[in-house]
This record gives sequence, structure tokens and C-alpha cells, in this order.
Amino acid sequence: MDTVQTKKIDLPITGMSCAACSARVQKGLSKLIGVEDAAVNLAAEKATIQYNPKEVSVDDFISAVKDMGYGVSVSRVSIPIKGMTCASCVQKVQKALAALDGVLSAEVNFATEKASVEYIPAQVGMRDFKNALKDIGYDIVEIGKGEDIVEQERKERERELRHLKFKLIIGAILTVPVFVLMLWDRIGMSSVFSLSVQINYFLQFLFCTPVQFWAGRQFYTGAIAAARHRTTNMNTLIAVGTSAAYIYSVIATFFPSVFEIQGYSAHAYFDTAATIIVFILLGRFFEARDKGRTSEAIKKLMGLQPKTARVVRDGSEKDIAIEDVEPGDIVVVRPGEKIPVDGIIREGYSSVDESMISGESIPVEKRAGDEVVGATLNKTGSFKFEASRVGRDTMLSRIISMVQEAQGSKPPIARLADRIASIFVPAVMGIASLTFVIWFFFGPAPSFTYALLNFIAVLIIACPCALGLATPTSIMVGTGKGAENGILIRGAEALETAHKINTIVFDKTGTLTKGSPEVTDIIAVSGQRSALREQEILMLAASAEKNSEHPLGEAIVNKAKEMGIGLKDAADFQAVPGHGIKAKIDGRNILLGNANFMEDEGIKTGVLAAKAEHLSGEGKTPMYIAADNNAQGIIAVADTLKESSIKAVNALHKLGIQVVMMTGDNRRTA
Repeated sequence: MDTVQTKKIDLPITGMSCAACSARVQKGLSKLIGVEDAAVNLAAEKATIQYNPKEVSVDDFISAVKDMGYGVSVSRVSIPIKGMTCASCVQKVQKALAALDGVLSAEVNFATEKASVEYIPAQVGMRDFKNALKDIGYDIVEIGKGEDIVEQERKERERELRHLKFKLIIGAILTVPVFVLMLWDRIGMSSVFSLSVQINYFLQFLFCTPVQFWAGRQFYTGAIAAARHRTTNMNTLIAVGTSAAYIYSVIATFFPSVFEIQGYSAHAYFDTAATIIVFILLGRFFEARDKGRTSEAIKKLMGLQPKTARVVRDGSEKDIAIEDVEPGDIVVVRPGEKIPVDGIIREGYSSVDESMISGESIPVEKRAGDEVVGATLNKTGSFKFEASRVGRDTMLSRIISMVQEAQGSKPPIARLADRIASIFVPAVMGIASLTFVIWFFFGPAPSFTYALLNFIAVLIIACPCALGLATPTSIMVGTGKGAENGILIRGAEALETAHKINTIVFDKTGTLTKGSPEVTDIIAVSGQRSALREQEILMLAASAEKNSEHPLGEAIVNKAKEMGIGLKDAADFQAVPGHGIKAKIDGRNILLGNANFMEDEGIKTGVLAAKAEHLSGEGKTPMYIAADNNAQGIIAVADTLKESSIKAVNALHKLGIQVVMMTGDNRRTA
């Protein structure tokens, strides 16, 4: 029996405005044959679909979404192609591109030697296009980088936000005179310029109509799309409520006799319709703005990766786009540069700041055979490494993917909110209709007017888009803020159950401690803590290290500056990787390093060895200093506790949470 290989796709959805929208899209996608699971996140504006590609395609998803009155955010790119020689090449290229998952359409023009591709950026990208063309013997000329998914979605949101803001401003400007006209007599304007009731209503009609049908157009399109599928959503409530007020007011303006015959006074409620639309637009504007902000964490993570890499091709170094790096490429990294992709060092030695991954700010020494992680920062040396994981397989990409999945996941409370939202709108419509009937038959005169106003009130007041937006938005903000601060939350359920935590485990270095070393002890060989002697030792060590980029050397130099000690120039400086440094200061040969370094240089440490062992037991890093082949003393450096750590631990204790420290140090050191 054949095993069916399912696929997963993240489809960026546009046009959803409330929980009912996301529930309807999810329900519509789930009904498609071949769809095993569909989850729609309103705040992320994304549908995650698990499906059988033999039974259903991405085109089917897009058609279904569009049939429901929503859209799918796609990218378009023009790709210059090298190697096409005849018309048959066009068919080969077009077929290869169209076969890629996530490609919606591909058209190739032989005359211009370009392919126009419409695709979903979450599913496929320029790298995939290039690889597909290479497999059939073609290449891309000056390959563009293609818009990354977060940037594409950000631009889409910005366009939506600008359009919404424009509608809101124009709608508000047109609503102001409607209000003024409604209050014309009450604010004493009739004494300045007299208006008949019908002229007043007519002017209100002129100002309100564009608000109703232009600014409020999205409510009508959303409601009509829902009606075509025999369902309702939040747009239905707004469209029905404001239309009732508007139509009633139009009749009162142009056909007042309709109400006069029944003994009712003809009163217009254009202000009600216009005000409701403007305030709902204001709410939608704030929602759209806040949803855009939640993607900033992902954008910042993506910004950690360099845009180019220096690779060795045909015996020479060449700068290429990060998307073009292939597994097996030899990549060159110089001091101060970010490592572009994951790999294994083949040649060279350096120290690498891996705080982006580990949270520890003390650089890790790297030599041939060691692994390096993309987006981490090379500090001191140069090296060459072999790329092992590129593109979506790098550790940074996997972290980004995990954060995105966490933001898009739904905890039990969100699933409950979605179920409530799916029955909420029809329930409100029923209650509003019942309200109208009760007020019409049992309310005071004019009963029709009161019945209509209360019908509208129920529809509009019971329009809590927050019902379905609050939970996904809080998840996105929570996971996003966590990612910004180095806290990776695996999913929405973990975030929801966080209030049940009774134990928190902290890493020591860089979490509870500052992550940057400081000088803690200066010990002279004689054991006497003479200030002059200590200052001389510190001066020699700092002078030797003053041009060093190693964090331990920087700590020594900072201590000397803090104590106001003047530094001297060092000659014949030499760094011995993994051991220490050599330098000549005022004609004296200075050595600074660990015990192995002293032993290799034939320096006897004597009584200092016991002191160094004691310092090591306290979690400090002792460094011997020798002058002219004689040990002079020890400088100890350690990572000190953050001031905020004590407050944080105390605060957690007050909450009844047990705090545990995880460290590679021994119990005494910890």
C-alpha cells in the first residue's frame, strides 16, 4: 500500500476582519477534499494547511478563499534566464517553474528571455527557481533576491493601513457636518442661518452617502460574500445596522408622508449610520496597525542574517547573495564579519560571539573541525568553513520558523473563541429581530422609530471583533516580545499554560550574570597586597592587552582605565591561540596566559598555582603574568551577577515559583 506524502503550506490571507471571517475561511478550506487539517490565524492573517497534493492543489485553496470573498497575498517576479536557444526551451523552463510547489503561474517570453512568475513567498522563492532551472540546464542572469515573506506581508499591511487611514480621515471629515446639521437648532445655528427640516436632512444625506457606500464599502462586500455562502459575519451586523438607519433616514428625507400617514414624526438618523461606520473603521485601523507591529520580532530576527557571503569559486574569492550559497561551498569569514550560514571550519582559528544563539556574550574559541552557526559574529581571526546548512535549514531560519509557528498556533481558549464566534452573529441577528418586534408592538409611540433604533443598537453594540482577535493578537505579541528578548515560546498552548508554572530554570552565564567578564582579583607573587605592586602587574597586563579584542583582555584594560593607570606601548605582540599572549614592554618580555602556557614557556608558578586553583574553584578565570621568565602574579577575571537578577529571583519567589540554576560549573562555584 502506497504511503501518501502530505504537504504543508502557509497561505497569507487578506480581507479578514473578525473571528467569524477566520472561522469561515477555516471551515471552507477544511471542506476541500484532500485537506487533512486547516488552521486560520486572524492576527497573523495566515492559513496553515496540511494536504494531500494528489487530491487538492494550491490553486484550489486560492479559488476557495476568493470564492469566500477574501484574497491571497502573492508575489510576482520577472526572472532573466540564460541558455534558452529555441521555442522548445520555453516549454521546458515554463514546465519546470510551474511544477514547483507554491508557483501559481509561470509565463516565459523567448524574445525577452524572461520568465514572469506569480508565487506564494512562504512556499517558494528565488533559490528554488534557480535550482529548478539549473536541473534542466539553464541559469538565471543577475538573480534578484526576491521579496522575503515578512517584507512582502509588511508591505501588504502598509498598503492596507494607508488605504484604511485615508477612508477613516475622509469619513470623519464628512461625518462632522452631519453632526453639526443634526444639532443645528440645539447649538443656535438656526438664528444665524435658518434651514428647513427637509433641507437639513437633504444636506445630511449628501454628506452621509459617501461615508455609507464608499468608506463603508468593505462592510457591504464582506456581508455580500458571506450571504453568497449562506452565512453571516461581523460585517453583516454592521451592514444591516447602518443600512437600516440610512434607508429609514432616506425615506424620512424624501418621503416624509410615509411616516406622517401612520402618525409618526419623520426624523433622520444619518448621523447614526455615519458615526457607526467611522468608529468601526477607527477600530479596524487600530487592529491593522497593531497586527503589523507583531511581525517586527520576526523582521528583527531575519535582520540578523547578512545579505552576502564571500565564497571560494574557481580558486578566487567572490561575494555572492546569501541565497546562492550551496552546501559544500567554502566560505571565507574575516574579523568583525557575521557568519552567513551554518558550517564546519576547515582552516583557521578565531573566537565567535554566539550570544545570538546561546545568550552568552563571551566569545567561543573556534578551530578546524568546530561548527559555526549562521548570523553569529566572528571576532578576532579569519577562517574558512564549509557550508553545511543553508537557506531554510540554518539554525536561524529554524528559530524564525518556530516563532512563526508559535504565533500562528491556537491554544484551547482560542479554539473556543472561534466556535463561539461562528454562532455569535446569527444569534445576534435573531436577538436584534426579536428586539424590533417587541418594541414595535409593545413600545411607546412612535413605536417604529424606537423599534428601528433598538434594532440597530443591538446589531452594532454586539459586534465584538475582539472576541476572535484578542487571543491570537496576544499570542503574537507575547511570542514576538519573547523572541526579541531571547525567549523562544514553542507554541500558543505553552503560553496559555504559563500561569501554572511552579519552577523556572535559569542558565547562569549571560542570564543571571552580566555575560561580560570583569577583573575580580589581582595577586602579587609575594602574596603581599601592595597597591603599587598590584598596579604594576595590572599596568603590564593591560599594556600587553590594550589592542586585544578578546573579552578577557578587554576586561583587564577596562580595569586599568577605571583605576586611572596609564598604559605603555607594547612591541613584538604575539597571540598564542588557546594559551595567551607575548609582548615586550619597556624592554621586558611579558607573558600573560593560562597554566599550560606558563608550563610550555618554562615558567614556574610556585605558590601561585594553589591560589589559581582556589580562584578557579570560585568560578573565576585566573591568568598568570610573567616578566623576564619569572612569574609575577595572577589576575582573575569572572562573569559577575546582574543587579536585576536578584530582583527577578526575589520577585519569582514572592509569586511562589521555585528558581533553579543550570550551569556546567561545580556546586561550589555555582
